[in-house]
Amino acid sequence: MSDAGSLSAEEGAGYFPAVEAMSTPEEAAYEARAHEGAIWTGGRVLIGAFAFAFAALAFAYFYLRSLNSENLWRPHNVTAPTGPGAAIMALSVAAAGLYVVAMRRLRTGRVLDWAVAGWSATAAGLVAFGLQIWELTDLPFAPGMSGYSSVFIGWAGMNLLLLLTGLYWTETLLARQIRLQRGAEAEGGGRDMLLSNRPFRVSAEACYAYWYFIALVSIFFWVFFYVAR
Repeated sequence: MSDAGSLSAEEGAGYFPAVEAMSTPEEAAYEARAHEGAIWTGGRVLIGAFAFAFAALAFAYFYLRSLNSENLWRPHNVTAPTGPGAAIMALSVAAAGLYVVAMRRLRTGRVLDWAVAGWSATAAGLVAFGLQIWELTDLPFAPGMSGYSSVFIGWAGMNLLLLLTGLYWTETLLARQIRLQRGAEAEGGGRDMLLSNRPFRVSAEACYAYWYFIALVSIFFWVFFYVAR
């Protein structure tokens, strides 16, 4: 976003064709900077909202674990299936890692590499999403059986929403890349026109931060629910 403030009036005039017809180049540049700022801020607000939700879940985990009323925090040391749990965490981290690779390729102008890594990240995330749903159908405990089981069900639902949001965001970026590239090729601009599309780049960078957040959440709560005793 540091380059968004340096957008010139001439660049802004061509940034939003519909705005250009109704406003001066300076106004078009202002609209372009506002658009980029909204995307940047919205991505960080989304991460913040999920961070508060998972912080509340972590508080419930530690509070109920320390309270352990009538030894009902984790009776008989029950745990969720460790195999699927490890696979969900590994696939979530792999999806985040693939998107990191995708962004590094995009920053160097390798659009095809970005698309391949992006679709691979989406595939890994979809498998993790499916495994999380399947795990919920094969739990060795009822949702309200103990403090552990109640917090686990809450986390599983939030994790599904977290993954679904990242998958939707990534898929829309990939679909938009296809549409922008086709439009650029039709106008004879090729790859350079795609890479100069600033809203696309800002949204892709915000999604990059979101996948980092997914990886961190996946690792922390995997330790809480599957490793800690």
